[in-house]
Amino acid sequence: MALSSLKKLVTDYLAIDMGTANTIIAVKGRDVVVDEPSLVAISETKDEIVAVGLEAAEMRGREGRDIVVVAPLSAGVVADYEKTKHMLAYFVKKAKSGGSQVTREAVLSVLSDVTHVEQRAMLNAAEESGIGRVHMLEEGLAAAFGVGVDPDDKRASAVVDIGAASLNIAVVTKGAISHSRSERIGSDQINEAITLHIKRNLGLQIGTETAEEIKRNFVSAVVPDDLQDEMLVKGRDLQTGSPHAVTITAGEVYPIAEKIVRRIAEVIKDTLTELRPEVAADIYDRGIVLTGGGALLRDIDKYIREFIDLSVIIPDEPRYATVRGLLKMFDAPELLDRVSRNEPGILADSEISFET
Repeated sequence: MALSSLKKLVTDYLAIDMGTANTIIAVKGRDVVVDEPSLVAISETKDEIVAVGLEAAEMRGREGRDIVVVAPLSAGVVADYEKTKHMLAYFVKKAKSGGSQVTREAVLSVLSDVTHVEQRAMLNAAEESGIGRVHMLEEGLAAAFGVGVDPDDKRASAVVDIGAASLNIAVVTKGAISHSRSERIGSDQINEAITLHIKRNLGLQIGTETAEEIKRNFVSAVVPDDLQDEMLVKGRDLQTGSPHAVTITAGEVYPIAEKIVRRIAEVIKDTLTELRPEVAADIYDRGIVLTGGGALLRDIDKYIREFIDLSVIIPDEPRYATVRGLLKMFDAPELLDRVSRNEPGILADSEISFET
C-alpha cells in the first residue's frame, strides 16, 4: 500500500517541446497530454498573469482594457524568463496525473544553435517547475528519433523541422548529428506577410487569429488550381475605423507565401551542398523528412521536392515528431546520456539577462 501510494505521487517522465507557437508535453505511457499555445495573459493593473495557454489564446485580439496577451518565447528561445517559468509550471502541472506533486525526470528540446545563456534560462525554467532532473536534446535529433530514425543506423537521414519561428535541419548518423543548421525563419512569417499585404493594399487591419486561418485554409505553397478562388476576410477598416470585410483571391496570396517558402527551400538546398560525399549519397537515396507545424502548409512537400530534386516525406502528425522523439529517450538512457546537450560546468557560469 505504501509503494502504491508513493507511485501515485510521481508522474511518469515528461517530454517537453516548448516552441514559440505551442508547448507540447508527452508523458511516458500516455503520449501527448498537453498541446496548447505558448501564451500568457497579463493584467497590467494588477501586474499578474491571469491566463495561460488556450485560455490566453482565446483572449488574444479580444483582450479587456487592462489585459495584454504575450508570447514569452521568441524564435524558439526564452525572451521573458519569469513569464516562461510561470507558463511552463502551469503546463507541467496540467500534465501531471493523479494529484502528482513530483516529476522525476524530463527531456526538453532546444535549438541546435542555442546559446549557453538561452540554454540556462530553459533549464532553470524547467527545474523550477518541479522537475527533479532535466535533460536537453537538440530539436532536430529529437524529431529524427520521433519519425523512426534508428540510432544504430550508419547511413545518414535528413530531417527538416519547420516551426512557427525557426527552421532546424539535422542530418543524423549512428544516433548523432553529423551536420545541422538552424535559421530564425518559420511559418509565422507567412502570417505576418499576409497581414501586411492586406493592411497596405486593402486598407484592412486583421488579427493574429484571422491571419492564421487564411494560411491554414487558403494558402498553398504551389500555384493554386483556381487563382480566382475567393475568401472573405473581416477586420477593421484603417480609414474609418469601422468593422469591414474585403475579398482576397488565391492568386493574390500565393506569391506572398511563396517568398517565405522559397527562403526555407533555399536554406535546405544550401545545407545539402555542405554534406560529405557519403552522407550526400545516403540523402539522395532517402530524401528528407519534414516535421513541425510548418509541414502542414498545403503542398509544401511538393514545392520543396521540386526545388531540391529529392524525395520529401511528411509523416503522420508531423507536429508531434519532436516530442515523441524526446519520449523515446526514456527507453534508451545510455543514448540520452550520450546525446544530451546539458553542459553543467558552462551553464553554471552563464548569467540570465532576460526581461522579467
